[in-house]
Amino acid sequence: MLIEQRIIDGKIVEYSKVDVAIQRLKSFDPADGYYLAFSGGKDSVVIKALADMAGVKYEAHYSLTTVDPPELVRFIKTFPDVTIDRPLKTMWQLIVENGPPTRLNRFCCKYLKESHGIGWPTITGVRWAESINRKANRHLVDIGSKGDTVLNDDNDESRRIVENCYRTKKTLVNPIIDWSDDDVWEFIHQNKIRYCCLYDEGFTRLGCIGCPMNTRVAEQFERWPTYKTAYTRALDRFIARRKAKGNDGNIKWKTGQECFVWCIQRGSDKPDTMDGQIEIEESEDT
Repeated sequence: MLIEQRIIDGKIVEYSKVDVAIQRLKSFDPADGYYLAFSGGKDSVVIKALADMAGVKYEAHYSLTTVDPPELVRFIKTFPDVTIDRPLKTMWQLIVENGPPTRLNRFCCKYLKESHGIGWPTITGVRWAESINRKANRHLVDIGSKGDTVLNDDNDESRRIVENCYRTKKTLVNPIIDWSDDDVWEFIHQNKIRYCCLYDEGFTRLGCIGCPMNTRVAEQFERWPTYKTAYTRALDRFIARRKAKGNDGNIKWKTGQECFVWCIQRGSDKPDTMDGQIEIEESEDT
C-alpha cells in the first residue's frame, strides 16, 4: 500500500510513499536537472510522473537497444518529451564483434544503455522488490568503489536510494526503491498513467528480447520470431568472423543456430531478474 504506518516515539504515524519519493527527488535535485532513464516499463512511467509532481527539472532519455519489443518502442514514441538516444552500433553488430551476450558478459547493456548520461545525476526506477538476491543491506547513500560496483539496471537489495557508480561515473537516485509491485500499479491506476499494452497481455516485465537475465526468452522468441532469425544470423556472422581470423579454436558451435540453442538452454535454469531497466549483477548488463 502507498500509505503505510511507522511507530515514532511510541505513536503510530501514517506516511505516504508518494510523498517520500517526491521528497527524495527534491532533496537531491541538481542545479542543472536530472537525467531520467526512461525504458517505457511500469517503473519508468511512475518515476517520470513523480518527477513531474516533484517539480524537478529533468530530461527523459530512452536508450534504443534495437532489441526491445516493437510494442514497447511504439509506446515510448508517444511521449514527445522523451529523447530517443540511438546507438552507433546495433545489437546485431555487437554480437558479430563479441559473440552471444551472457550473464557474465553483458557487453550489450554497457554499450547500448550505460553509455548515455555519463556524469549526469540520473533518476532510475530500480526497486528492491525486483531483486532475487536478498542481501538485506539497505542504506540511504552508497559510494561505489572498484570492489563494489553499482550498475544502472541492477535490482538488488544492496541498492541504495542514492548511489555513485564507479564505472559509469553516475550518481543514481532511486526514489521508488522501496516500492512493491502493488505500489507501482496502485500509483498508476490512481493517477491514470498510461502504460505499455504488453502488461495487459500478461507480461510482468519488459526489456530486451533475448536478454540472458530473462528465463522466458523462449516465449519471447515465439512471440517475436523475426528476432530469433536476426540473432541466429548475427551469430552465424560472429562464427564466420572468428574463423576468418583463424581464432575459432575455442568456439564450441559450428553454426549460429547451435549457438542460439545453447543460449536458450543456458537461460532456462536462471532466475528471472530482468526488468528492462536493466537494467546487472555479475559484471554485465537493461
